[in-house]
Amino acid sequence: MPPRKTAAKEGSATPNVSADELKHYYREMLLIRRFEEKAGQLYGMGLIGGFCHLYIGQEAVVVGLEAAAEEGDKRVTSYRDHGHMLACGMDPKGVMAELTGREGGYSKGKGGSMHMFSKEKHFYGGHGIVAAQVPIGAGLAFADKYLGNDRVTFAYFGDGAANQGQVAETYNMAQLWDLPCIFVIENNQYAMGTSVQRATKSPDFWERGAAYGIKGEAVDGMDVLAVKAAGEKAVAHCRAGKGPYILEVMTYRYRGHSMSDPAKYRTREEVQEMREKRDAIEHVRQMLLTGGHASEEDLKKIDKEIKEIVNEAAEFSKESPEPHLDELWTDIYADAAPQNA
Repeated sequence: MPPRKTAAKEGSATPNVSADELKHYYREMLLIRRFEEKAGQLYGMGLIGGFCHLYIGQEAVVVGLEAAAEEGDKRVTSYRDHGHMLACGMDPKGVMAELTGREGGYSKGKGGSMHMFSKEKHFYGGHGIVAAQVPIGAGLAFADKYLGNDRVTFAYFGDGAANQGQVAETYNMAQLWDLPCIFVIENNQYAMGTSVQRATKSPDFWERGAAYGIKGEAVDGMDVLAVKAAGEKAVAHCRAGKGPYILEVMTYRYRGHSMSDPAKYRTREEVQEMREKRDAIEHVRQMLLTGGHASEEDLKKIDKEIKEIVNEAAEFSKESPEPHLDELWTDIYADAAPQNA
């Protein structure tokens, strides 16, 4: 079933953006789209093993929220995580090499799709256990509040994870301690193969925060500018010391739950309708063209540049060597012993 048509609550508005900003969002979303398409190809060739959950269709979520973030803000997410990595600035080569299990990957080939990290980019992982990252996100926010550094954490999870008990427990702690954590529910309408309508009696997930006094809203996740506006509001709320905030971002994934999912629980017509009428990238593309901010040739040039970046990442992932057996014993302990108080 296509996403329910719900307006952003509390009147979040679409922000004014420059032509350069709009082009940047277009480029970032297109990078994620092309990267994921290439990852799907490599998976089909047997170069990516294990699970592979693609982000195709949901690009506006992370691009919009990263536009609202500042340097030093943190993010943690689930196993549908490649888009988050790219959006926060992680190198496509390192991400793709990790997907293929190579030494040049972000976790040196040991983490794969669901377990790579970047301390430099403040990306604290995709996590394979449903909703496991939610309390971790609260923990990251707790550290920032303790340090008083004015940072916020984006804790991403899906509509399926929203029904997990640890989410409710985390909401309670986060509000009790006024943690600067933005809980981002990426509602792509299907928890694995079960639609929201079949899985929950109260589908407005953001409203569940009211039980703990947490403010929140729903936002159109197929509109990058609407996501950015809602993200800025949530970030301001957290930086002001008002505690956590919930954003339920209404989005849609075009592929199955993972590469092994034939997605027979929905019709091809449903997916095609979303692609034709609600695609986030096409929406920005039309804004650029109709607003006179870019020509067809300009956009073709961007597409060509993105394809070159993705192809280079794919070649790097193939050429990077397999991890040496000694690599099994690295990154187990902290580099330095803790200092005595």
